[in-house]
Formats: sequence, structure tokens, C-alpha cells
Amino acid sequence: MLLGIVFVAILLLLLLITKLKVNPFIALMIVSFFVGLSTGMPLDKIVGSIQAGLGNTLGFIAIVLGLGTMLGKLMEESGAAERVARTLINRFGKQNVHWAMMFVAFIVGIPVFFQVGFVLLLPLVFTIAKETGISLLKIGLPLVAGLSVVHGLVPPHPAAMAAVGIFKADVGKTILYSIIVGLPTAILAGPVFASFISKKVKITPPENIANTVKIGRKDEELPGFGITVITILFPVFLMLLSTFADIYLPKDASSRMVLNFIGNPITSLLISVLLSLFTFGLWRGFSMAQIGKYCDQSLPAVASILMVIGGGGAFNKVLLDSGVGAEIAKLATAAQLNPIVLGWLVAALIRVATGSATVAMLTAAGIVAPILAMSPGASPELMVLATGAGSLVLSHVNDAGFWMIKEYFGMTVQETLSTWTVLETIIGVAGLVFTLLLSMFIA
Repeated sequence: MLLGIVFVAILLLLLLITKLKVNPFIALMIVSFFVGLSTGMPLDKIVGSIQAGLGNTLGFIAIVLGLGTMLGKLMEESGAAERVARTLINRFGKQNVHWAMMFVAFIVGIPVFFQVGFVLLLPLVFTIAKETGISLLKIGLPLVAGLSVVHGLVPPHPAAMAAVGIFKADVGKTILYSIIVGLPTAILAGPVFASFISKKVKITPPENIANTVKIGRKDEELPGFGITVITILFPVFLMLLSTFADIYLPKDASSRMVLNFIGNPITSLLISVLLSLFTFGLWRGFSMAQIGKYCDQSLPAVASILMVIGGGGAFNKVLLDSGVGAEIAKLATAAQLNPIVLGWLVAALIRVATGSATVAMLTAAGIVAPILAMSPGASPELMVLATGAGSLVLSHVNDAGFWMIKEYFGMTVQETLSTWTVLETIIGVAGLVFTLLLSMFIA
């Protein structure tokens, strides 16, 4: 019954948005109440669940998107995005720049959250697309593919790192195996798929973002490539320091606490924005008044995006609190399958039902880990990869990330389903296939 309610809720959401043209945020609120009432949740719990879901989602994402958008605006106004775009185009060639975006995202994404990497690199996508005339999807999808693969498979991302602990896997081996599995997966879902789908789906970039992109400036008007890369990657460097501290320093060491503090995504982004006030602002001849104006101008474009993402978080929370995830876990555990396939399947089903990759991965790891103890032949490192791949499958309307991609790329729901959802499913399936292949060579 619970699964039937979820199915009806998703159909209702699609109907409200695509046919009746209801605002996505309002539609998400409607289906959140529908699921809560239909599953018999207490009335006061429904409202509390919606508030918690929206608040928990925006508590992190709102700060990240706000700071990241300011940094992106300063990148654009100073010409830093254009500088990086020109360099990538010159080095890789116009026809191969989508490959460059995938590798850049894969590297940048290792220490940062998906949302952080996305807002940091998004200005490059719009600038390169405008500079080359290549489809926004052909440039942008490899970016999100690289970030998504790293987010789901590669420690030290939180869910992957937690799964390492649950399965008692070796961190070093997991990172090595995740790169072996992750790179070909990102290639298939990124440059290969993007080259195909960009010919089928034509989108018009949202005006509030596309109109801010300036190109054609003289070379001397642009900041240097070195200082640009240092500024963009500075939050990545700070987060790497935090990861280093977690691995090598004692838990009670004061130096570890300091490095974890400055390496927190919010702190590191704030520090990077402050750095950009100089590198992309004052040193480029802008006054503090101009810099403040640019920061102000960057925020209105984020407001509607944040509301929709928050609505997705509310829907996700109601699904979790209604018991859908637990019900799916029971069904999947009853199947007698290869532990790698079982871990993937449990994570995939919970992901599809609840929309949360992190919840799917951690729940699946908790369910499958005891089973793994009775199957000594299965590698705990590969179990981390299997649950991570399953947790990325079929992102759709109950995933806040779905709405973020939709809004920033200016796509309809149908277009997002045929691009982002398919891309995530390719990652999930390819990740499973490559993990199974790797298991043939690993004891």
C-alpha cells in the first residue's frame, strides 16, 4: 500500500506541473501533504515533517548556493570564467571541451559536495557554451556526471565514508577501486551520453543566468589563469586539508578541529568568497561598492531555485517519515541475491522511493552489512561501490537535486527526466556492471 501511495503521489506531481502548470514548489507541497495524509501520519507530524525536510535541505544548500553564486558572479564580472574557458578550449580543442569538463568535475568533486562543485563550476559551463556555440547540455552534463560519480562512489564524501565504516572496508582500497570504477562510468554518463542527448534535446538557457555571461573581452582585460585557478580551487584545497586531518590526525587534536572547521564547506566557501573580493574584485579595479552590487545582483536568481529545492527536501522527508524506505528494505532483503547485486538493489529501491542518495546508501549499507558477514567471499570495498552506485539510480521528482538541475539549466520536467534522470541511471547501472567486473579480479 505504501508503494502504491508513492506511485500515485509521483504521478500527481507530474500531472500538476506538466499538465496543469502549477508552480513546482506549490505542487511539491501538495503531494507532500497527500503522502502524509494517505499513509496515516498524525496531522501534526505531517506539518513538522515538511518543515524539517525543507529546513534541513535549505540549511546547508541555501548557504552553499548563496556563497557559490556570489563567487560565480565575481568570476563572471572579472572575466575569470572567460579566462578558464579560453584556456580549456585552447588546450583541449573546441570539439573536446566537454571531455575537459568531465575530468575537471571529477577532480574538483573529490573533496567537495555535489552542490558546492556545481555552483563553483557552473559559470564555466555557461561561458564555454556561449564562447563555442556548443549546446549547454553537451557542456553541462559531463560536469554533473563527474560530480555525481564522485559524490556517490568516492570517499571522503560523507555517505561513502560512512559506508566504509559500516562495511569495515579499507579506505585506501575503496578510493582506488572507486576511481577504477568511477572514471569509465563518468565517461559513459558524461561526454558519451551528452554527445548523444544534446542532439535530441534542445534547451534555451535561463535568461537570468545566460544574460550575465559576457564574452569577447581583450586578453589583457582578463585575470591571469594561475590566480583564477587558485581562487576557484581554494575551497577544494581547504576541504582536502580537512580530509587529511580526519585520516591522519588524532580525534582529540586541536589542529584537527581547526582544519575541520576551515575545511567545512560553508567555512571554506566563505573564505574563498572573501579571497575573491581581492582576486576578482579589488585587484581588477572594482570598488567595494561595485563588488557589493554584483553580490546583490547574484541572489535574486537563486531565490526561486531554493524554494523548489526546499520543496523537494520536504517531499523527501515525508516519504521517509511515512515508512516507505523501511518497507522497501524488507522486500529487497527477502530476495536471495549476490551480495553486490543485493546492496545495489536495496540502495536503488530506496533511492527511487525517497529521492535521497545519502539515505539510500546508508540504509542499504546497514541492511546488507550483516548479510555480508555471512558471505566471506564478498569484498567490503566493492560493497561500498555497489551501494553507492545504487543510490544514484533514477533521480526524479522526489530528489532536490533533480529540481536544482532543472532550474539552473532552464529545462522542463520532461527534459530533465530525459537528460538528468537518464544520466543518473546510466551512472547507477554502469557503476554496478563495472563493480561486478572488478569483483572477478579481486578476492
